[in-house]
Amino acid sequence: METNKQWHAKWIWLQEEDIPNDGKNYRLAYFRRVFEVGEQPGHRLVVDVSADSRYRLYLNGESVSVGPCRGDLRTHYYETIDLSGSLRPGRNVLAAKVLHYGAGAPAPAAIISSGSGAFILQGQLMAEDGTELERLSTDDSWQGLPDRSLTLLPEGPDTQVGGLEIVDGTAVPFGWETLSDEASQWTKVKVIGDAVEPRCGGHLKERQLSERQIPLPYERDGSFTRVVRYEGVQQEADLQAFARGESPLLLPAGASVVLELDAGEMMTAYLRFDMEQGNGSEIVFLCAESYETPDRVKGIRDEHEGKSLYGNREVYRVAGNNRHGSETYETFLFRTFRFVRLEINVGDESLVLRGVGFRETGYPLEQKASFSCSDPSYTALWDISVRTLQRCMYESYVDCPYYEQLQYCMDTRLQCLFTYAISGDDRLARKAIYDFHSSLLPSGMILSRYPAIVGQVIPGFALHWIMMVSDHYEHYSDLALVRRYRPSIDAVLDWFDRQVGDDGLVGAMPDSYWSFADWVQEWHTSYGVPVSGRSVPLTLYNLMYADALQKAALLNERTGRGDTASEYGTRAQAIIKAVNNSCWSSERQLYQDSPGVEEYSQHVQIWAILSGAAEVETAQRLGVVLIEDKSLMQVSYAMAFFLFRALSVGGQYESAYRLWDRWHDQVKLHLTTWVEDAISQRSDCHAWGAVPLYEFPREVLGVQPLEPGFVSIRIAPQPGPLTWAEGSVITPHGVIEIKWSRDPSNERFELRAAGLRGVRTEVQLPDGSITICENKKEVVVVSQP
Repeated sequence: METNKQWHAKWIWLQEEDIPNDGKNYRLAYFRRVFEVGEQPGHRLVVDVSADSRYRLYLNGESVSVGPCRGDLRTHYYETIDLSGSLRPGRNVLAAKVLHYGAGAPAPAAIISSGSGAFILQGQLMAEDGTELERLSTDDSWQGLPDRSLTLLPEGPDTQVGGLEIVDGTAVPFGWETLSDEASQWTKVKVIGDAVEPRCGGHLKERQLSERQIPLPYERDGSFTRVVRYEGVQQEADLQAFARGESPLLLPAGASVVLELDAGEMMTAYLRFDMEQGNGSEIVFLCAESYETPDRVKGIRDEHEGKSLYGNREVYRVAGNNRHGSETYETFLFRTFRFVRLEINVGDESLVLRGVGFRETGYPLEQKASFSCSDPSYTALWDISVRTLQRCMYESYVDCPYYEQLQYCMDTRLQCLFTYAISGDDRLARKAIYDFHSSLLPSGMILSRYPAIVGQVIPGFALHWIMMVSDHYEHYSDLALVRRYRPSIDAVLDWFDRQVGDDGLVGAMPDSYWSFADWVQEWHTSYGVPVSGRSVPLTLYNLMYADALQKAALLNERTGRGDTASEYGTRAQAIIKAVNNSCWSSERQLYQDSPGVEEYSQHVQIWAILSGAAEVETAQRLGVVLIEDKSLMQVSYAMAFFLFRALSVGGQYESAYRLWDRWHDQVKLHLTTWVEDAISQRSDCHAWGAVPLYEFPREVLGVQPLEPGFVSIRIAPQPGPLTWAEGSVITPHGVIEIKWSRDPSNERFELRAAGLRGVRTEVQLPDGSITICENKKEVVVVSQP
């Protein structure tokens, strides 16, 4: 991520004497630069922009960029924005709103800040012939203005996505971004440093600037679908039109009104209020995923009788008095919600609420894959999975947008796979791989979540990072990426090797680390850790380590490190031998959760199959056990993906169809995204549950790489109870269209595949017959009864 870009812009901030002495450990500031554009056409303006900690950039009052992309101080991203099409003849204004989080501020858990606020923008206004007309880069010619309207309060104990906003509209310098704020006291800014220190002897600046590697988030206006519940308003018909953004709502002086709005689905968006008049009014709002009973049981998510909305309460105090005409408030950071509750207390002046809407945002995921089948209920599973993944993608993958917005390694591995499956876009995945690599500790361990203010280690998640690199290779065959991360792979595997004891097993994990496995009912009191694993080896971690070693062996072999590949293969077999010697119960014919401990879970049987510890016949039998033996501790949504994988490897995938009941049950609860786990049901949006995005293309339609990068392709549908299925499957070569059908009366099966582009394709039908297709663009394969 290093850059040799030449910087002439300066980091700027407010003058010390202009900063209010209010004791706040955060600071919101405004910056702007006015410039003239001539009448002649063809002017160009491309800017590079960044800030510490967050900014929103405007040109002539229109938002043009938000950032910077989440990284750390060693990789502090900047955005490059082409503003040429938004220039206008005459006076133009570049303006930025920048929020800096100081030490101890109520900051988002994923945003890493330095000790001081800063803003930087580099750009030159250019004529059509390439002549520089004016340099607009940040220096002491820019103006600054401190904000006095914002107060950030700490969140409740469950969320860590950024402080709660209390905004006093009477102190907002309305029009600051359009030069219509004549009363504001703008002053010269302070230059606080160069972007890059010239001839500095290798001394690193605090913020190491790197070019953004992913596209900007999309932003689009949205409106609520309905008012669910209300108090203090008489005309419900008017309310429903207001909720949809079709008409304003007039609230008389002294009124107290409650509105509960439904967006119709889970949203990640900047909440926005548009209003007129209303001086002295106060709008208290909270965002919620669901209605809940007083003892916090959710049930059917949009069923509100006997339930309430719970969440953090935020406040906007209306300026009113028509001092600025219409008045708009928008949250600085995006919020996550399906429902929003407004408690409006109108002051002595009536309030015209012109609208309550939002600016939806997220990573610009382009869905290219599709799926449909003979059972229409599966369409809902596909659609909800797409939405869940989308809501968990921003400037990084995030675990749950409502509660944390943190990029966790295991979650991210699955999200990458789901993204490959429906869009083929690996840009956010490549950034995620780099992010975790950047978190490498001196010990050789990597952090379980990153970027993050507070470090955390889950040893098993470090193994998932290695598997993440392997997954990328399987899909894209990018050997350069593999070579880039071999040293970090070596470091992680070396850390595990140092934990191997005399019994040949990776021993108990350090007390300061979290040996998380899954959110299982029996492990809930131990915070997702198998009870047996607190002081003795975890069979699960040993099997995952063996699997990671095998994947690393292949990656090293493919990148020319044969000796390392051989070493990793030998170490994997040694671990497997130790597991089979110490953790196999001859009586139960199952793998124990820890050696000699009579506790058994699906998890360990799954990874025995995936790692190859269970040989073919044993793997097939364990595949049956995974479905039939309910005495095993059951996987939650976190590990469900690997259950599907084990059933596929163990030749029992036909049994996997009954697993979809747990997803169908969520649809009955009117969920629009998948829950985190079935025990606490804390989060209603957690992308590790978007398993259909992988299973439907890869197993139901049957398309998977036979060689890395889809150099050759295997099509082997697993029809289960379905009579037909069709869809579009994404590969690095393009879209493959699949359609298959079977006649239950005579078991005739027909498969059509288009878009093969001459790639060698092996088609295996459910009866076991195999057809090899060479140099074909389209094939039709039929099995006769």
